[in-house]
Amino acid sequence: MVSRHGRPLAVLTSLFFMWGLITSLNDILIPHLKALFSLSYVEAMLVQFCFFMAYFVVSLPAGWLLQRIGYQRGLVIGLCKIGVGCLMFYPAAGSHAYPLFLGALFVLAAGVTLLQVAANPYVTLLGDPDTASSRLNLTQAFNSLGATVGPMIGSVLILGAADHAAGTAADASSVQGPYLALAALLFVLAVVVALFRLPDPRRLAENRAELSGSWPSATAGEGSLWAHRHLVLGAVGIFAYVGAEVSIGSLLVNLMAEPQIAGLTVSEAGKWLSLYWGAAMVGRFIGSALMRKVSAAKVLAAAGLVNATLIAVAIAVSGPVAMWSLLAVGLFNSIMFPTLFALAIEGLGALTSRGSGLLCMAIVGGAIVPLAQAMLADHWGLLPSFIVPLVCYLYIAHYGGWGHKPVGPAVGEIRAGLAGGTTAVQGA
Repeated sequence: MVSRHGRPLAVLTSLFFMWGLITSLNDILIPHLKALFSLSYVEAMLVQFCFFMAYFVVSLPAGWLLQRIGYQRGLVIGLCKIGVGCLMFYPAAGSHAYPLFLGALFVLAAGVTLLQVAANPYVTLLGDPDTASSRLNLTQAFNSLGATVGPMIGSVLILGAADHAAGTAADASSVQGPYLALAALLFVLAVVVALFRLPDPRRLAENRAELSGSWPSATAGEGSLWAHRHLVLGAVGIFAYVGAEVSIGSLLVNLMAEPQIAGLTVSEAGKWLSLYWGAAMVGRFIGSALMRKVSAAKVLAAAGLVNATLIAVAIAVSGPVAMWSLLAVGLFNSIMFPTLFALAIEGLGALTSRGSGLLCMAIVGGAIVPLAQAMLADHWGLLPSFIVPLVCYLYIAHYGGWGHKPVGPAVGEIRAGLAGGTTAVQGA
């Protein structure tokens, strides 16, 4: 079954790689645009605000669009939309206008959201349902690979110019070439996906349901999500996790460039940032093996406590220790999103698809939490502001220890709910 779908899976995996690369480039854009436009941390963090707000705005319309036009066309439209967003960087840089950069990022992120909503459930359907989690972890590993490569490319092509930025229009042009190249690559990939004969995911879902005998019941979608305490607390956990991960990644370059921390140039710091995302990729494989012997909830609680401790050490000690402690956070971030997601939808039965939608919307934490940390950075200083992600990880540790335990209606058939809806999972 897996070999039969090997080529479609390879095509989808390339999409995971691309949106991982594009998303991590935001961490390079932030210090560059901050220097270019002389922005405060709050103003610079509008990059992530506009990007992740698209998840909140676009997720539900994206699901509706996919139902009308199909998954394959949705993937093509998503790639084209990302390409258009990349093209918009050219006039934004040419006119030296920060609001145009933010508009371009929102358009780009809307396309990424559409890819997320379509590609994640698509991958789970391409093969044996018993190995769906394995396939999704594989594709998410390539997402992490893209997130690791992104800062390497950006540090050379974008931040190399930021080291000499003097706030002139000429400095803004350093983003034009890389984003034009990305746009061209995305449009080529859109043509490949359009011409490729991908299997119909709806038919795959129907065949799977027929074979397993787990058709959705007539009562599917009934009941209240809010009656499931572990789901609601899990949504808060997703909000906190995405917010903390994005917040740290967004500010690490500026922190490593401070003389009292590491004194690196921003281009050098951008290269070191790749360790943060690369550690997350490695951690996926370690965590997957560990959770075969230890419960997922315990691993999540331990990872949350370790990350909170690493950040506390960074704040207390400062210097190079702070840099290495914060880079190490990426390793323990790795298992958090899929584990939070799985624990939060446990026992939802026919409500699983609606619960998945709620969790997807909680990704908006990537817009809100970095903005909160930026406000503290402007008033308290950059290193003390990391208390914001520290609190987020303490909450995640609490959820892994106690908050994940289902309290609410009786446990239903999870697969029945999964067969009736679309799950949008981010490979963070």
